[in-house]
Amino acid sequence: MSDREDHKQRARKPTRPARTQARAKPITESRLRNIALHYLERYASASANLRRVLMRRVARARLEDPAAAPDAEAWIDALITRFESAGVLDDAVYARAQAQTLHRRGVSAKGVRYRLSAKGVQAVDIDGALEALKETLGEGLENAPGDADLMAACNYARRRRLGPWRRTTRAEHRDRDLAALGRQGFSFHIARTVIDSPDIKSLENRASY
Repeated sequence: MSDREDHKQRARKPTRPARTQARAKPITESRLRNIALHYLERYASASANLRRVLMRRVARARLEDPAAAPDAEAWIDALITRFESAGVLDDAVYARAQAQTLHRRGVSAKGVRYRLSAKGVQAVDIDGALEALKETLGEGLENAPGDADLMAACNYARRRRLGPWRRTTRAEHRDRDLAALGRQGFSFHIARTVIDSPDIKSLENRASY
């Protein structure tokens, strides 16, 4: 068979039809509830954050059909209220847990406030979470609680091996290490305290570990 005949046979073969994208399932009240429960099984959430998650699903459905789920906002309001009444959603508890987690990761109080606010947590719950964090850090100490930000800065420096956690070339990296703590929201005083500490033990004693 010549190359020309082979080309003609290939050209006569029917082409496969392009796959059509499956339409999204319609948004119903029960479907929104299932979406919410599935999300909460995987992630802790503030009320406002869950509302945003659900509204994104509604907005996606309305891209295909602008008239989709006209009562979605009311369904979501009712669902959030029901979850709050049942204790499934509790912004104060969520804020306290997140503050503890973020502090252990080395996030400053300023950073904690920013991240919780971005999740829709109200200022009063953020204030309560930060106050609870200070009390927790001060438990068992004879004196007043240590500086929470200093402890968080130590946590961050330990994770990133900055300052006294560097094995070599501390002096060469001093400015870079100071800048790294500054970008995390720590004051220059705290950053300098951590990075210029002569050794880890004296720094942790100062931070009331």
